[in-house]
Amino acid sequence: MTTHPEPPEGFRTSGVPASGTRLVLIRHGEATCNKEGVFGGPLGCRGLTELGRRQAAALLERLLMSRELMTSSVLYSSTLSRAVETAAILAPGIANLAVELDEELCELQPGDADGMSWEQVIATYGEPDWDADPSRVVAPGGESWLGFYERCERALRRIVAQHRGELVVLVVHGGVIEQAMKMLFDLAPETRMRLRTENCSMTEIEFSERGKRLLRYNDRAPLAAE
Repeated sequence: MTTHPEPPEGFRTSGVPASGTRLVLIRHGEATCNKEGVFGGPLGCRGLTELGRRQAAALLERLLMSRELMTSSVLYSSTLSRAVETAAILAPGIANLAVELDEELCELQPGDADGMSWEQVIATYGEPDWDADPSRVVAPGGESWLGFYERCERALRRIVAQHRGELVVLVVHGGVIEQAMKMLFDLAPETRMRLRTENCSMTEIEFSERGKRLLRYNDRAPLAAE
């Protein structure tokens, strides 16, 4: 087989092959609470919609064909129903691993706003202006934007430390993926990136002695045409 020599380091644009700890963060499928406009904490989350289950099934089909996550060592999920249901659907394509639940991987905690519609949340507690005050909690017992970042950073650093050199899959939420991207680019905790992370998309970040590196973002399997 013919091999092609790599260009010298100074000329490279593609980077070296991944060799560090790889976190693959998968956003859950479309959730009932998201579709209905409900703040979906432990009470408000009622799992996936039918479309959400189809999105997860499409990604599973891809993973079974590509086997790209079959060397994963662990499969984590947030404890919210929409993530747990997504992880259960995907598990056969992730080395048939048992799902390990981790509460620190949940979306921003709603506190007393859990299960309320967004209209009710704003009418009761007001709409937080996190650009002006990122330390303001969304509702009593809930989190602020800064508190959310600090929790996610703590959880992700813990997981990286526990799984050195491994491929780790986490089924999480759009907000958690945004916090991970802020870690990747060393952005200030109060930064709001306002990413549009799609349902059942994969975002992969490598942590190594060379530093942090984005390997992919918003990588998803298309649904079959109807």
